[in-house]
Amino acid sequence: MDSCCQDLIQESTNTRLNQGHPCFSTGRHQKAGRIHLAVAPACNISCNYCVRKFDCANESRPGVTSKVLKPEEALQRVIEAKQSSMGQYLNVVGIAGPGDPLANPSTFKTLELVKEHFPELILCLSTNGLLLPEKIDDLVRIGVSHLTVTINAIDKATASAIYSYIRWKEHTYIGFDAAHILLQNQLEGVKLASQEGLTVKVNTVVIPGLNDAGIPDLAREVKRRGADLLNLMPLIPQAKFAHRVPPSHEQIQELRKQVAPILPQMTHCQQCRADAIGLV
Repeated sequence: MDSCCQDLIQESTNTRLNQGHPCFSTGRHQKAGRIHLAVAPACNISCNYCVRKFDCANESRPGVTSKVLKPEEALQRVIEAKQSSMGQYLNVVGIAGPGDPLANPSTFKTLELVKEHFPELILCLSTNGLLLPEKIDDLVRIGVSHLTVTINAIDKATASAIYSYIRWKEHTYIGFDAAHILLQNQLEGVKLASQEGLTVKVNTVVIPGLNDAGIPDLAREVKRRGADLLNLMPLIPQAKFAHRVPPSHEQIQELRKQVAPILPQMTHCQQCRADAIGLV
């Protein structure tokens, strides 16, 4: 590819990353607000670092919410937020759990309601990617424009150490079988989403001694599939990984430095709750 084509691709990527979504923009995260609607309690994979809690007001991390909402309750929460003092900043509605949004029919009902009442708002969604290839048409139909896919490894041995199991097409898979299906669907989902014009961010939980050495290869692979942005998140030691040491700030910075030439880096992630609201 010649330098002219590379410059055009980079310009297009920069434009998409600065369209007002605080979790994708490198410069607007303190000017644009978002609300996460916790309507998706069910999950179809078991991550060894994940603990999902409801009615937990004192923790700020993914998987936590004070209440699981019904779609109509979620719409009302958006209405109230738009009428509040932060309404002028609110331009993004996202669904990020506390389980996997694509494994919950309530996700799609909620997005449809929000789109009907607030067509000007950006719709986004976070997923583990297991169901992404089969749900991408629904996301496009509803008008989701920003997508986050959590991919923690592209090596099956590494992935099989991060996930206890997956639940797919009414069967439970473990080990290499689970890793193979999950990785195949994640990468195909990123490719399809990119081809449909969605802006795609990949989240990767950095687990020192397990997946950190493979992150540059992961960055190259997801870029090849069309990802626009990479977000390296430090492990929060809990669940089966409670004994593991999280990466230091310096380790995260060094990894970002290594992969920045491959994909733009998100550096302001707060590892938000499933019911977060406001500026990042």
